Amino acid sequence: MNFTVKTLGICAVLAGALAAGMPATAATTLRIGTVLAPNDPMGQGLEKFKLDVEKATNGEVVIEVFHNSQLGDTTEMIDQARAGAAIGTVTDVARLSSFVPSLAIMSAPFLFDNYEQADKFALSDEYIAWGDELREKSGLVMIASNWYQGARHALTQHPVSSPADLAGVRMRTIGAPVWIETIRAMGAEPTPIAWGEVYTALQLGTIDGAEAQPTAIWNAKLYEVIKNVTKTGHIQLVTALVVGADAWDDISPENQKIVRDLAVEDGRYASQLTIELGEKALEDVAASGVEVSEVDLAPFKEAVKPVYKQLDLEAEAAIVNKVLGR
Repeated sequence: MNFTVKTLGICAVLAGALAAGMPATAATTLRIGTVLAPNDPMGQGLEKFKLDVEKATNGEVVIEVFHNSQLGDTTEMIDQARAGAAIGTVTDVARLSSFVPSLAIMSAPFLFDNYEQADKFALSDEYIAWGDELREKSGLVMIASNWYQGARHALTQHPVSSPADLAGVRMRTIGAPVWIETIRAMGAEPTPIAWGEVYTALQLGTIDGAEAQPTAIWNAKLYEVIKNVTKTGHIQLVTALVVGADAWDDISPENQKIVRDLAVEDGRYASQLTIELGEKALEDVAASGVEVSEVDLAPFKEAVKPVYKQLDLEAEAAIVNKVLGR
């Protein structure tokens, strides 16, 4: 009898010690991928997001970051997340407009003048409602939509001073209607291909040009395969951090709030890096021998006006203007 009580007591002590050394709940691991390089502002922002989330949740939420298309192209990562994988990515919001058409407005041409405007709208009740609709229709959760990648400029093999100069130019763009129709309206022939294929396609002449933000031009070394960068700034690329709903629901409500708040905070951190490093990137591109030039934007703005009506985005544009007080 004494042996049994003593044995039980030892077991209880051991069990308590083991329990004390274990986390209260099992950790949830999210694998976040990007097509961009580790030194891109988005890559740096994701690494900070990883550290911040793991610290704030006491390790209950673990973030693994994958750069340079290690988990596939953006569309492939979105498909994996929708299929139930614990995967997320930083994506252009217009890619999600096939589920919620109104989301295309985030990539509409010449809509936002700067990052601050996009950041304000991304936190508005109107935009958040579209995010709720996205979850219902696609099984994707937008954690934050204020990760700014920069203004998109035209990359070509010859100077561009008007839309007429883009006639016949096969220009790589994102494969979403608002991007395709914007590039078409600007005069070029939109050619959607994966970002990881752009350098080779330009090198081989499969495409004649592309459009991209300064940091991406530099980090992807596109300055080696183009001759001109025309600062059209036709779209402000504001992206969203999205994950699959199944993986998101494995996180406790308390930790979900922590993750959301940090996603917004670190999105602003990454966006500020975009602004700071973007100016330096264009200087470096110019120093490499590429002609970087300003251009009269009036003809381009006029050319893309029909895109709003064509894609039925006039009501959404009015909502943006109302939120921004203009």
